[in-house]
Amino acid sequence: MGTQHTYRVIVRGTFEGLSEESRSRLLAEVDAHGLTAMQFTEEGSLAYDRTLKHFSYRLVVVSDAEDGDEMAGALAEGRVETALKELGHGYGALRSTVTDLDTMKINYKRRA
Repeated sequence: MGTQHTYRVIVRGTFEGLSEESRSRLLAEVDAHGLTAMQFTEEGSLAYDRTLKHFSYRLVVVSDAEDGDEMAGALAEGRVETALKELGHGYGALRSTVTDLDTMKINYKRRA
C-alpha cells in the first residue's frame, strides 16, 4: 500500500424515475439538505432543492496517491450509488469533481 491522500469529492447527478414515496420523503427533508447543510464527510452530504431535479453529494475519500484523482472519483461515485439505492431514489449519470487536499497549494496572506 502506497502513500494515502485525502480527497474532497463533489458528485453531481440528476434524480430520475422517482417513485411517489421517494418524492414525498425528499420533499419532507428538503430543508435539511440545502446549501447550509453541505459538508464534506466520509458518508457523504446530500444537497438538493424542491425541484428534485439535480443533486450533489460532498464526500471525503482516502485513497492511495498512486491511484490518483480518477480512483477517488470512482470510489465516491460508488458510495453515492450505494446510498441512493439504499434510500430507494432513482438517479441518472454521475460526474465528479476531485480535489487532492495533500497537493493543494494554500496561499496565506502576508502580514505587513
